[in-house]
Amino acid sequence: MKRRHFLGLTGLAGVGGLIPGFSFGFPRLDLEPAPGLEKLELSAAEWRERLSEKAFEVLREAGTEPAFSSPLDKEDGEGVYRCAGCDLLLFTSAMKYDSGTGWPSFFEHVEGHLLTELDFKMVWPRTEYHCARCGGHQGHVFEDGPEPTGLRWCNNGVALRFVAA
Repeated sequence: MKRRHFLGLTGLAGVGGLIPGFSFGFPRLDLEPAPGLEKLELSAAEWRERLSEKAFEVLREAGTEPAFSSPLDKEDGEGVYRCAGCDLLLFTSAMKYDSGTGWPSFFEHVEGHLLTELDFKMVWPRTEYHCARCGGHQGHVFEDGPEPTGLRWCNNGVALRFVAA
């Protein structure tokens, strides 16, 4: 990205913060980790031993799996969704819905288990979220989800592990 584009976008994001309720289409979420949650820090070599190649690309390098490639997109059983990197509980099946986007989507998350940051990789700012324990990239959150939150936590299936109830 050219410097002037980056500066322009960061300036726009800053102006958006001055206008109440204006978010440029991405939610501004300042999430805090759960009290007592211990961070898991491993070397790249240790992560590569622990994860598949695809999971490493998504969780450790903020990659994105192709839409409709994960069986978890159509998973509708009762259970929980855990981080594929560290096994932290992130979502329950009661929080999941079919967004039609091709990625597992949730309207809510387990409080204190996800953290967010601004992502400018697609030029326009988005809200990226990651596991609060291991820092593994999970996906992006958007403001086009169902009630009661109006949010869509759009997750890479390879970054999750489903555990049936």
